[in-house]
Amino acid sequence: MRGTKQSQNVIKTSNKLTKLKPTDKMKTKQVKAYGTQSPEADLKEVQIDRREVLSKDVEIDILYCGVCHSDLHFARNDWGMTQYPVVPGHEIVGKVTKVGSAVSKHKVGDIVAVGCLVDSCRTCSSCKNDLEQYCPEWVGTYGGFDKHLQTNTHGGYSEAIVVDEDFVLQVPNHLDLAGVAPVLCAGITTWSPLRYWNVNKDSKVAVVGLGGLGHMAIKLAHALGAHVTLFSRSTNKIEDAKALGAHEVVISTDQSQMEKAMGQFDLILDTVPYEHDFNPYIATLKTNGTLVVLGYLGPLDPPLVTVPMIMGRKSIAGSLIGGIAETQELLDFCGKHNITSDIEVVNIQDINTAYERMLKSDVKYRFVIDMKSLKN
Repeated sequence: MRGTKQSQNVIKTSNKLTKLKPTDKMKTKQVKAYGTQSPEADLKEVQIDRREVLSKDVEIDILYCGVCHSDLHFARNDWGMTQYPVVPGHEIVGKVTKVGSAVSKHKVGDIVAVGCLVDSCRTCSSCKNDLEQYCPEWVGTYGGFDKHLQTNTHGGYSEAIVVDEDFVLQVPNHLDLAGVAPVLCAGITTWSPLRYWNVNKDSKVAVVGLGGLGHMAIKLAHALGAHVTLFSRSTNKIEDAKALGAHEVVISTDQSQMEKAMGQFDLILDTVPYEHDFNPYIATLKTNGTLVVLGYLGPLDPPLVTVPMIMGRKSIAGSLIGGIAETQELLDFCGKHNITSDIEVVNIQDINTAYERMLKSDVKYRFVIDMKSLKN
């Protein structure tokens, strides 16, 4: 992630709105957004500059933007890499309002989406293999480095965005557009490992944690034909999990249930975003099975016990979102199977409250901002 290479531009304040000034002569226009200037400050209305459309650019009027845990972590500098001001948002759905002269993939009026990245080097092995998310120079939708304006990139908590056409996705028109927004992050984060590990009707898949990622993992694995199990600490999640498509729920705090689950799963998607013990779940993998870490970034405590890994050729792996082609594949799959996220729509003015509720897991299962609330 290019989150550490940021502009050192001057921040000016006028009419109580913060504006980040570009450093070159490129033509820009101002749009309203919501952002913050420090880890302690609430998000508030700000002005940002968007570049005028270049030959390969698509201008998008943002209709909805999902609220991801990463938005909160980045706004509050939990990962120690944030440069301010920051405008979060990388689950964007909107309508094309203008295209550049060389654009061939999208037209004015199209319903489109933008996910977690807006550029990459285009030349490395990862980019050449449609794995832009692993490009050493990939540019995040926010917190990256905007080579055009020489500033940090700003995300979807805004009226509009301008993005290179190669990083803009087509959305099936019949889907609920607000529900599509979290597919751009929570959806692709779970879809990518399901596809890489070739999940199908013969697969037994388990999901650890029922939140934004977990509920999408259940829906997608079920739609692929897999037998799906949820690991949960709470019996309160059983009915919800089955309604989403889980065939079984294993209560991970019940030793007898965990013993019965030993050696059962081809793939486990661990979506829990905080430190926890992976060892009990590794024991439930089949020989050659893999546990994929999707939610937690950081050191492990307690440490991994490698004995069951060695004795059963079991693996633990990680996975990061997905490339552009894979994300389009996911959107097409969701269109075919009528899959969207379960959401609660909020106004942008309530984003700080939404962050606090998100920390308490007080949402089923993703907040999505109706961007009309900013424009009005």
